[in-house]
Amino acid sequence: MVSMLSNQEDIERKTLLILRILHEAGGPLGSRLIARRMQEKGLMPSERAVRYHLKLMDERGVTRLVGKKDGRLITPLGIDELGKARVRDKVGLAISRIEILAFKTTFDPEMRKGLLPINISFISETSFPYALKIMQPVFASGFAVSNLVAAAHGGQYLGGVLVPVGKIGFATVCSIVVNGVLLKHGIPMDSKFGGILQMKNEQPLRFVELIHYSGSSLDPSEIFIRGKMTSVFHAIEKGEGMILANFREIPAPCCPLTLDLMARLEKAGINGVLAMGKVSEPVCQIPVEINKVGIILIGGLNPSACVQEAALEVEHMAMSTVLDYGMLEPFDALMKRMS
Repeated sequence: MVSMLSNQEDIERKTLLILRILHEAGGPLGSRLIARRMQEKGLMPSERAVRYHLKLMDERGVTRLVGKKDGRLITPLGIDELGKARVRDKVGLAISRIEILAFKTTFDPEMRKGLLPINISFISETSFPYALKIMQPVFASGFAVSNLVAAAHGGQYLGGVLVPVGKIGFATVCSIVVNGVLLKHGIPMDSKFGGILQMKNEQPLRFVELIHYSGSSLDPSEIFIRGKMTSVFHAIEKGEGMILANFREIPAPCCPLTLDLMARLEKAGINGVLAMGKVSEPVCQIPVEINKVGIILIGGLNPSACVQEAALEVEHMAMSTVLDYGMLEPFDALMKRMS
């Protein structure tokens, strides 16, 4: 039984890789070239094995033969299959994904180049212009990590994540960018939990809900949004409400360099820090370890939470992947272009 399951998983893994290769190619590919590209990605199938998989895929309708010499094309059903496969990326503890994305972050605030982590939300093409209007106050009020965003249509990729047909993929900067930039400068940042932060008189008051990253396979923000526990719009309009936020700690001796890096990030259009405490003192009623400093980071999915509050259908992929800084644009520019 275990052997059969393992074999089925291996077939599925190779099938998805072939689909990705065909989709990225944008045209027909033969088995020899597919095998070569699979080898470049760490798998070593023979040309004969690839032909076997392609035959099975033709029968499933996810690929089709163009000609004996031209090779195969991915079908609309195959593109849809790729979209469903993105669920796999959510497996694993949230803390592990934070560490991996922080490591993958290469963004240099001064050079304004490199990769930074993003969250992705999928919104229907018909609803997207209205969703942009809903999100505009969130970016204007500073309840987003950055005003820099990106968007892609169905069938396109955002940082390696395929956008489903009929949807718009909307990328916002993830607060893990702070972890990544600090890590590259030798500062260890301990990611404790994600939570619901109560705002009062336009100031952070206390966490009313929290989920530790080490005990959850989903990003806490996704759970809170699905549970309809946010009131981001009220926080913007009335100065009181519940927003998404994250709690981190850094060693006290790292504070001067951390503050310098925060200032550099702000100049590059990234304002992830909502509050920073004093050594060993609580922040928003959360106790802090000895010789540590607590930091509250803005939740990167606050704009999308506001969309869900407006009863629009939206699917979230927090801590999705990394994207080149040069692919981002100001929210207002994107809104003008896509409204």
